[in-house]
Amino acid sequence: MFVKKIELKDYRNYDLLSLDFGQGTNIFHGNNAQGKTNLLEAIYLCATSKSHKLDKDKEIIQFGKGEAHIKMIVEKKNVPYRIDMHLRKSKSKGIAINQIPIKRSSELFGIVNVVFFSPEDLEIVKGGPAVRRRFIDLELCQLDKVYLNQLVSYNKVLQNRNKLLKELDYFHPDFSLLDVYDEQLARYGEEVVRRRKEFIDQLNEMIFEIHRELTDGKEKLKLVYDVSGGEESSLYDRLLAGRMRDLKIKTTGVGPHRDDLAFFHEKLDLRKFGSQGQQRTVALSLKLSEISLIKKITGDTPVLLLDDVLSELDSSRQKQLLKSIDEIQTFITCTGYEELIQSHFKNHRVYQIEKGKVKEGLGG
Repeated sequence: MFVKKIELKDYRNYDLLSLDFGQGTNIFHGNNAQGKTNLLEAIYLCATSKSHKLDKDKEIIQFGKGEAHIKMIVEKKNVPYRIDMHLRKSKSKGIAINQIPIKRSSELFGIVNVVFFSPEDLEIVKGGPAVRRRFIDLELCQLDKVYLNQLVSYNKVLQNRNKLLKELDYFHPDFSLLDVYDEQLARYGEEVVRRRKEFIDQLNEMIFEIHRELTDGKEKLKLVYDVSGGEESSLYDRLLAGRMRDLKIKTTGVGPHRDDLAFFHEKLDLRKFGSQGQQRTVALSLKLSEISLIKKITGDTPVLLLDDVLSELDSSRQKQLLKSIDEIQTFITCTGYEELIQSHFKNHRVYQIEKGKVKEGLGG
């Protein structure tokens, strides 16, 4: 799997841009706020239909323009794909695959598998549960279309249930419609949780050895999926038991939208009690495991996007990360170009970014 070319028009700070990429390491260097991360974002957007920053489409379109365009050419197992994306301020984006429009952006998932690693991901362990759920969902949606459909269905029912909770009278509620929503929510939710647990089990098979090597054999990392409200009863029973509470607070208190992911070294919960160094190492282990799992499941390599992350890692963690990307197309943003290249890379392609302009060259 590799990205061959990308074209941008009125995208962020790029008026008009066309770039060809190498199959190995592609390095975007320049000062801060010049547009390096915007290139990674465009690749990520074409893979997942969303910005990694969670920005809305209208925030991505160049100021003063009504729309923006992206065209990306990729090759997957010797089969070419063309992804076109039309971002519009006034309505939803348009997407075409091989020049055939798709009705739902979810159809884009799985064509390009990407792993995005930024300094913000180094906080994934000690951040809020929503960050960890998003990590699980983004990866699973790329790997499993059935999971994607179950998650979309769950979120739609959840939205309807929460809307109904706001409308019901707490003292004289009519539960007839809520009964229907609870049954649907439980059915989709149980499938979402089941697949998430399978995914965590698969990650555990990869992450134990990766983390052990990163810590010189000192730590034994285990991921644990944390079900909201406990696992002593079914989701349906937990929804029934929490109805009056939900009605009072006007939102749904249990379900996969409330679940979390825990990281344990023996009995130590690293989310709460791990040092900053331990938490960063767990985050790196997660990303390396993600790469390995994609290879195992798809039989192909993902595209790796490293957004100024090397400067946040010490030399031993840098070496471990870079050792894992020898056979992976990688896009790296950095400011200290000379030091980075002299230390780690022999064959690479270099792009100097300044104020939305790109000067291309080949590294030695």
